[in-house]
Amino acid sequence: MLRGRHLIIWLVVGLVLAGGGLAACQVSVPGTATESHTAVPSQGGKLTFGLTLAPSGLDPHVDASSELGIPLTSVYDTLIYQSLDGRFVPGLAERWEVSEDGLVYTFYLRRNVAFHDGTPFNAEAVRFNLDRIANPETKSRKAKGMLGPYERTEVIDEYTVRIRLSTPYAPLLDSLSQVYLGMASPTAVQRWGVEYQLHQVGTGPFLFKEYVPNDHLTLVRNPAYAWGPEVYRHSGPAYLDEIVFRFYVDPSVRALALESGEADVMGELPPQDANRLKSDGRFVLYQVPVPGQPLQFFLNTTRPPTDDLRVRQALLYATDRQSIVRTIFQEFSPVAYGPLNSGTTGYSPNVVGRYEYDPGRAIALLEEAGWRDQDGDGIREKDGQPLTLQAYLMSWGYLPEVGQMLQAQFRSVGVRLELETVAFPAAVEAAGQGKHHLAPMTFSGSDPSVLNLTFLSANADGGFNWSKVRDAELDRLLTEGVQTLDPTRRAEIYAQAQTRIMDLALILPIREYVNLNAARASVRGLQYDRRGWFPWLYDVSLEP
Repeated sequence: MLRGRHLIIWLVVGLVLAGGGLAACQVSVPGTATESHTAVPSQGGKLTFGLTLAPSGLDPHVDASSELGIPLTSVYDTLIYQSLDGRFVPGLAERWEVSEDGLVYTFYLRRNVAFHDGTPFNAEAVRFNLDRIANPETKSRKAKGMLGPYERTEVIDEYTVRIRLSTPYAPLLDSLSQVYLGMASPTAVQRWGVEYQLHQVGTGPFLFKEYVPNDHLTLVRNPAYAWGPEVYRHSGPAYLDEIVFRFYVDPSVRALALESGEADVMGELPPQDANRLKSDGRFVLYQVPVPGQPLQFFLNTTRPPTDDLRVRQALLYATDRQSIVRTIFQEFSPVAYGPLNSGTTGYSPNVVGRYEYDPGRAIALLEEAGWRDQDGDGIREKDGQPLTLQAYLMSWGYLPEVGQMLQAQFRSVGVRLELETVAFPAAVEAAGQGKHHLAPMTFSGSDPSVLNLTFLSANADGGFNWSKVRDAELDRLLTEGVQTLDPTRRAEIYAQAQTRIMDLALILPIREYVNLNAARASVRGLQYDRRGWFPWLYDVSLEP
């Protein structure tokens, strides 16, 4: 998902634990807060939800931001859902079958489901949606890629549909459980054309009422909703009458909006504000781990001196990640040890403990690589050239602060790190062209195939393989991983891939991403899905 502050990409893993949303003065477990179920939820009311980025586009089939998924998860249903414990469960499809060769997926659909505009949901609607996503004219930035090697959708009968692939694609079920592949009304899409994003129609528990760009987006309850998946806690219509999403781009005003009563729920709070709110009985803090890749610095393997494995390894040993997490993120985020966050499906603990902070070992590796401080200025040289590295930073995610701490830590072992903070497009361009030694990014995704995006050789030119690695063994593992349907074998393959990535020191992991959200204590039933970004608002109620 392209976001101004994170690029989140598209395959999913597990992370969140089950729960609900109450009990002020308590920090939540992942995705949810502890809640008493003795009270019957109240009906009605308006919830104001604070978004942190005004997306440039809102059509889930076309656009890619995480922000669009936060409201639209309540507008669209998906063929299947992923529960908080990682199971795929029925959604608009009651059941499904996968052929032995992994090329054919057959879905048996729910009956008596209607889109918000009255259009019947059926097999033809599924074919329309998937073909729309796959159509090059749609110019899908994310959803099309999530379909993998999609060939076509066949209508078997009114409530049976068959998806055909050209090669096996293990992440397909994960993809089909995400809002980007949500089912939209064919009638509405055809009626509104390019303006569909302002008139969206799904089958979900809330109806899209209006969107005023850069100001607000409003949803209202769907009174006919009667087909919610088992991941929800009740049946029938939602409790809330209305949800208004407003934009709080400036991090400094987010906690203030909660404290003043202007907002009921707020996402992506600064750590210092989260620390304050967690001890305030008026609020509940939701620490939601986000699966995928951590905040990491890609190390350019094609530009000297980071083309030398010993130099890359020295940078990892020279980094005190514990200090960075404690100082900047106030320990809300776990230290990252490898290319996948620990809550991600397929995560391997084998990477834990690799490259623990050891400046002595960093110095030894640099000495071995021929870098020595010959003039006593504190910076190492080789062949008359100082050991100077360039890093391009974006302004979001506390990257400037992380960069400054890295700068000091590297300096202590004789490495000069030059920092340049640039706009997101400029950073992407610089990293794509290989102008960097270090380039930071975080990629969200609930399937381990998110690694394919950043480490396949095919993505080294113009893609997000910013380490510029071209490694035959890694290519083999990543290609096999995306085509292997057996979960146990997939986990083994991706464990080997993670070990290989760290053996080659392709990245400098910093911290696992945790989305810090808070809600007023009167907000009950709030929980987040396995992706860590998208709230399930169907069960939310407002209590006195």
